[in-house]
Amino acid sequence: MDDVLVVLKTGVTEALDKVPVHFQTTLRCVPHYVVFSDFAEDIGGVHVHDALQNMDSEVKRTVPDFDIYNRIQQQGRAGLESNDFADEANSAIGKPNNPGWKLDKWKFLPMVQETLKYKPDAKWYVFMEADTYFSWGTLMEWLSHFDASKPHYIGTETQIADVIFAHGGSGFVLSRPAMQLASDEYATRTTELNEYTDGHWAGDCVLELDEFTKGFYREPWCFAAAAFHHLSAEDIQDLAQYELHRWRLTQKTVLLHKDVFKELIYPDLSDVRDNWDNLSDEEQLVVSSFNDCKSICTNDPGCVQFAYRGGKCFTGKTPRLGVRNPEAQSGWIVRRVKDMMDHALPCSKPSFGL
Repeated sequence: MDDVLVVLKTGVTEALDKVPVHFQTTLRCVPHYVVFSDFAEDIGGVHVHDALQNMDSEVKRTVPDFDIYNRIQQQGRAGLESNDFADEANSAIGKPNNPGWKLDKWKFLPMVQETLKYKPDAKWYVFMEADTYFSWGTLMEWLSHFDASKPHYIGTETQIADVIFAHGGSGFVLSRPAMQLASDEYATRTTELNEYTDGHWAGDCVLELDEFTKGFYREPWCFAAAAFHHLSAEDIQDLAQYELHRWRLTQKTVLLHKDVFKELIYPDLSDVRDNWDNLSDEEQLVVSSFNDCKSICTNDPGCVQFAYRGGKCFTGKTPRLGVRNPEAQSGWIVRRVKDMMDHALPCSKPSFGL
């Protein structure tokens, strides 16, 4: 990975909680990485750079999104307010009431320029967030199929209106020529692109390089699992330990979705799990208990999981692990999940969606 620069993007309200785990896991064996935030500080002996430091001062002075930024520049962390840490559920349009989230969209294009200054000679630039985990062996194998001398913008394809871009939280990769294109565009159209950013809720959609964007469509089972998003520090630690243990046993570096499901998720499925929401999403008729919800799923041959939350029953046809929730109770029809795995097509080789 000597010709790769990993760029970790974070924010002042989350950095102390989410960044340190990466120094012991995701970034531990990475030779070149840089951390950008909206506040310059040192965390765990690593310098965190201010991605917005050299941005147009007039924008920072007049756009309301920069209120939190201006406070912390003047007062440091003492300038943070309780509202800055308000926890808001992620919606279809993100977290519009969260000050840190609103500021985050402004980091993307300035961060490209600052990254090029930091290491202008990398072949690939890998961008991730503080709740992202990368399987480096998988990603490096994936990138080996691309010519780094050409402009490539690689990631999970997302669309807002007519704009197609790589989803930031899932991680994305730019080749050196693509980085230069993005940097040059921002340098020559700064005012226009700042206005564009101000009018959009997602900052990653500003980084649009139409003809060079590589999305992918796949059946997940045999597809390479290069990155994971919306992870807690504990999740990241678990994935890192899993990959290390797997490599020691098999010397395999490429991770497939089937590997993650069979070896990491399936063992945690059970008939009942208290204080847990497995994210079943098909709402059923009103029922009075968890057992009634289980019966609905059991009587539907296509159902593999169910959850009872808020007095309502939800079922699902795709097995998911889910998240901790003290107001939910979940379960899986484990034999059906096993049957799905037993009848899944064999993976003769990893699929990279190319």
